[in-house]
Amino acid sequence: MSKLSKFIKKSNYTSIPLQLTHTNHLEIKAKINGVTGIFILDTGASNTCVGLDRVEYFKLVTKPSKIKAAGAGATDMDTLVSKKNSIKIKKWKNKKMKIVLFDLTHVNQALEAHQGKRVDGIIGADVLNEANAIIDYKNKAVYLGLKKS
Repeated sequence: MSKLSKFIKKSNYTSIPLQLTHTNHLEIKAKINGVTGIFILDTGASNTCVGLDRVEYFKLVTKPSKIKAAGAGATDMDTLVSKKNSIKIKKWKNKKMKIVLFDLTHVNQALEAHQGKRVDGIIGADVLNEANAIIDYKNKAVYLGLKKS
């Protein structure tokens, strides 16, 4: 057993399977406000994001934001923000997460152009940092640290 495996087994982490897509993205299932969605796990995204077309689906209450989004060839995109949302990924959860919303059409078009599936959003570094995440590429899993009660 590797040192990492021993650490995870002893620590208070939950293992979440990741799906490697045709486009070499890591997909993860998560619930936002009790609703399940498919997300790209993105260590380079500072915030967890949802597509503007998924506001009602995830029961988000939004406000205009000064944050400008960029990614996948698009820059300077207007965003909305939604605060105090619950996010649950297997056993890991947070009831006060901020979510940035922007037009993910370009992301989903790029995925579909390479035989990938559409996603609802992106799980970003905010979640990964808070959960002290450990990404295991070999076993296609991410381990999220659970808060001690």
